[in-house]
Amino acid sequence: MVWVGITLVTFFLLRLTGNPARIVLGQFASDAVIQEFNQKHGLDQPLLIQYISYITNVLRGDLGTSWRFAEPILPIIMERVPATLELAFASLAFSSFVGILLGVLAALKRETPFDYLSRGLVLLAQGIPNFFLALLFIILFGVILGWLPTGGRGDFKHLVLPAIVLGLYLMPLTLRTTRGAVLDILEQNYVRTARGKGVRENSVVWRHVFRNAAIPIVTIFGVQIATLFSGAIITETIFSWPGVGRLIVAAVTGRDFPVIQGIVLIISTVVVIINLIVDILYRVIDPRISMDSVYA
Repeated sequence: MVWVGITLVTFFLLRLTGNPARIVLGQFASDAVIQEFNQKHGLDQPLLIQYISYITNVLRGDLGTSWRFAEPILPIIMERVPATLELAFASLAFSSFVGILLGVLAALKRETPFDYLSRGLVLLAQGIPNFFLALLFIILFGVILGWLPTGGRGDFKHLVLPAIVLGLYLMPLTLRTTRGAVLDILEQNYVRTARGKGVRENSVVWRHVFRNAAIPIVTIFGVQIATLFSGAIITETIFSWPGVGRLIVAAVTGRDFPVIQGIVLIISTVVVIINLIVDILYRVIDPRISMDSVYA
């Protein structure tokens, strides 16, 4: 039902923008050429007939053909997937490492200058738009200092700036969630008991506190996957990163409806699968949790 709803909304919202033939073919295309284009791609049919035809093809594994490239959509998207996955994993690793580490330390040093500084960092990261931060990093580290490339995909240096920018976009939620979860666990009686028995602080933090605080932290990973793709669209465009995000911008600009629908369908499928994996991880982290309670 999730996929049906996504395809339905995407399909009809795109059609509300009007007939794409003029943009795809150019402003000098004749009426006869536009009519031929509409007939070829079924745009002269009622919307319901167009949708039924589209969903029937999707169920057969056919996402259609790009109007712009005149090629099957799936190979076009899959060609861009490795670049997006590379950026996604790098930015998620950066945001998770920094966010979890600062969140744990902020909770352990509650109401200290370090705690205030970390919360200030969260506000700063949330307040600065992603595109502005990207341009700021390009000017500072790429143009003025000349340390890192400002665009394209190549060696590790090309990955640093877009990964950090996208990671900083994700990091505030990780930090806030980690800090709140750790603070909640620190108030539990078993933590006080462990400390009262003389258990080393490192063991208390990582064995008793962090493990029990892991469930809300894991939960946000499912949320961040969707956020990751939305942030990647801006980041990939600014840094000329040849991924799916940049492809969807080109598809929107060129009114390439089949490509847009294919990307949205694939991204939504990935998000659903990731959230299913997160639900399974609940059980792994805490065996007391049953799958019935997860979906209750």
